[in-house]
Amino acid sequence: MKHQDLASLIAKTRPLIAAMALMHTPCHIEAAATANIPVTESRAAVADAHATATTTPRNLLAPTPPMGWMTWNLFKGDISDELIRQMVDAMAENGFVEAGYNYIFIDDMWQGGRDCQNNIIPDPVKFPHGIKALADYVHSKGMKLGIYSDAAQLTCAGMTASLGFEEQDARTFASWGIDYLKYDYCNAPEDSATARQRYKAMADALSKSGRDIVLGVCEWGQRNAEEWCEESGGQLWRVSYDVRDMWKDIVHQGGMGILDIINITAPLAKHTRHGQWPDMDMLVVGLYGKSGPSADLGGVGCNDTEYQTQMSMWCMLASPLAMTNDIRKLSDTDRRILLNREVIAINQDRLASPAERVVCTDSHQIYVRKLSGDRHAIAILNHSDSNVKIETVFAQLGLNGKYNVRDVWEHRDILRKAGKWKGNVMPHETKVFVLTPCGNGR
Repeated sequence: MKHQDLASLIAKTRPLIAAMALMHTPCHIEAAATANIPVTESRAAVADAHATATTTPRNLLAPTPPMGWMTWNLFKGDISDELIRQMVDAMAENGFVEAGYNYIFIDDMWQGGRDCQNNIIPDPVKFPHGIKALADYVHSKGMKLGIYSDAAQLTCAGMTASLGFEEQDARTFASWGIDYLKYDYCNAPEDSATARQRYKAMADALSKSGRDIVLGVCEWGQRNAEEWCEESGGQLWRVSYDVRDMWKDIVHQGGMGILDIINITAPLAKHTRHGQWPDMDMLVVGLYGKSGPSADLGGVGCNDTEYQTQMSMWCMLASPLAMTNDIRKLSDTDRRILLNREVIAINQDRLASPAERVVCTDSHQIYVRKLSGDRHAIAILNHSDSNVKIETVFAQLGLNGKYNVRDVWEHRDILRKAGKWKGNVMPHETKVFVLTPCGNGR
């Protein structure tokens, strides 16, 4: 989310009025909004988490790009304890957890204000059992729970945020069992220096909380966060404004299409390394223009080829993979794209090498990424609106010698002892190959 969304979400004056009202939530409501745990017990849990646990160094918190499912694009604020439990069950039952999608990310509009001790609390209607009970359920399924806040007084949707309450909120998140914080930057100053300070304040607070909590820096790529994310304690940095469910932006209202984000990320990829990942925003695979934030600002939907390209390039460029479609209602195409273990393996490769764009023409782009095991991944993206016949000589990409070539979307070896590939690439399609060098009997 970003500041450009605010006008379409809520009237300018209403969020402040609502937030001020919620700041004065009576004490007797607190227990209902904190998992039915006695007030003294919940505060003790916060204190215990702060006092006894030891956290992992922040640069080791996200050794590979996080993978999971996020609430925002499809459901916006129409979220609840029941919905999220259903999604958790669907992810476990449909093989997503086994494939590596082990996070549930709760985005904006979960908040219920603050209690009379200024502890942030969830909306008691949406989350009648509190967040801790939900986190316990998520953890029981072998998954992790992420939550959302903002480095200002109000979030993008005008809800209670964390500026000035960083340590208190971090202790609360830790006591609930939160594993990830998406930290937005709506209603905050434009300069980079302030952003660095505010993100570092929250990162330091998370480290003091006594629980390992990954921090996603979500300032939409306007302040060069790729240069200071690690120094400020973050593990991933947003590259752009919000993704929309479209191939590319043609309406020029501020939305970002799949191709737009690829082109923004390509020159930033050099900053990718262990524990520092370019957040290209959510996957829109399977949305097909459904109403929700991703349908705003020109989000008319994509075809399956374009959705497959999003998956291909998010994996090549080592972005976090946050699905936003309805996991309870999967199509065969959703499964084929989102559960492709071979392309996911590229995303999660332990070498963590950045992908390099080595060819960029009017019709196509070619990316090369070094993988573990002396292998390389190649992505050939046709960004034009016509079929393109392409001949790629591996040596011209910096890959000398002969290679065995595997097509990760066809799941088959297509060439042996080859020095080039030649073929047709459909409009907006991305071919992805893994090259293994010949030799030693291979």
